[in-house]
Amino acid sequence: MKKYYFTSESVTEGHPDKLCDSISDAILDECLKQDPNSRVAVETFATSDIVTIAGQITTNAKINIEEIARNKIKEIGFDNSQTDIDYKTCKILVQITKQSPDIALGVDVGGAGDQGIMFGYACDETDNYMPYAINMAHKLSKRLTKVRKENIIPFLRPDGKTQVTVEYEGNLPKRIETILISTQHLRKCYYRRSKKIGNRKCYKANNTKRNDR
Repeated sequence: MKKYYFTSESVTEGHPDKLCDSISDAILDECLKQDPNSRVAVETFATSDIVTIAGQITTNAKINIEEIARNKIKEIGFDNSQTDIDYKTCKILVQITKQSPDIALGVDVGGAGDQGIMFGYACDETDNYMPYAINMAHKLSKRLTKVRKENIIPFLRPDGKTQVTVEYEGNLPKRIETILISTQHLRKCYYRRSKKIGNRKCYKANNTKRNDR
C-alpha cells in the first residue's frame, strides 16, 4: 500500500494571527448584537505594543472599539509588556470609515458585495469528521491554552503553535510520526525543565487512542 506523511498545524489564541482575528470578530459580534443589519469589514494588525484596527463599518450600533480590543487582549492573557503586549498600556490605533458606496451598491439590492465563499469536506477519520492530523493538533493547542490559563505550567505566555505529522497507509492514518509544540514563555525558563513539564502536562494528557478502521 502507498505510504505517505501528512502534517497539520494549529495555533493557540495568543498567536498574532489569531489575536487579530479575535479582535475583529469581537467588533463584528458587538455590532451584530446591537444591529443585525450591520455591515462590518474590519482588519486588525498587531506588532510589538501597538494594535491597529482599520476598515469600514456601517451600523446603528454604539460601540467602543478600543474598549472591545483591550477586553479581548486581556481575555487572551496578554498582560506583560516585557514579553509581548500589555492590554492596559498598549497603543490602539483605530481607522474606521463607513462602507464604500461602490460596495454598498452591490449589497443593497440583493447582492453579496465583495464577499467570498469558503468550502471544505468531512471525513470519517475522527468522531468530529475532521482529518486526524488537524484534530490532534487542535486538541494539543487547546490543552496548551488550558495549562497556561489554569497556571498548571506557570511560565507560559499566550502565543503557541502545535504541529502533528501522521503516517498514512493507503487512505488510512496508521500512526503519529511527529508531534511538535512551540510556545512563548517567560525568560526564566530552562529547556530541560520546560521539556519535562510539557511532556507530562501536554503530550500525555492528550494521549487518546484511536479505534482502528
